[in-house]
Amino acid sequence: MNSPLPRSEGPYSPQFGSRIRELRRKNELTLQALADQAGISVGFLSQVERDKATPSLGTLAALASALGVEIDWFIATPKPRDSITRAGERERFSLADSSLVYERITTSLPGGTLSSLIIEIPPGYQSEITAHTGEELLLVLEGTVRQTLGDTAMVLYPGDSLHFMGDTPHSFGNIGDRPARLLWTGTAPRLLGKTPE
Repeated sequence: MNSPLPRSEGPYSPQFGSRIRELRRKNELTLQALADQAGISVGFLSQVERDKATPSLGTLAALASALGVEIDWFIATPKPRDSITRAGERERFSLADSSLVYERITTSLPGGTLSSLIIEIPPGYQSEITAHTGEELLLVLEGTVRQTLGDTAMVLYPGDSLHFMGDTPHSFGNIGDRPARLLWTGTAPRLLGKTPE
């Protein structure tokens, strides 16, 4: 796994294909079975496994859930105990074909239940609509973010926060004329791949 990059070096783009394929085969799943469980097409999954396409964070969460792992399994190296991350040393990454840049706040603690990221959102960006189990908490750090929950749209400004259950279809976008920064926190066992018993 790539080591954390200082802010000046920019984000890296992780490659997920071989890890997804390896875990799919280990779980004895066909392309069709995994695609069905994740709610994506077989063709798209095949492209992802060959690193010809990159899943969105929502799709990656669905794949992680179907494969029985946390989303961090794809993008982080687990750390054994509590950990401090200095502001200029946080791991930054982006997904290919996405203009979002993610900055990791949390580490992958064994048994941990939270995942947290700072998301940098360029002007005009609009996310896909997604729904999943688990909770989400958003805090706008900079800019103007439009958040949709079901049929309700709301505008959030710096300092505004929103806490909601992820099973409500939701999306977000930057409606301002400058980049926005959003602190996102979610519950890892449900949101990021582990289904509660």
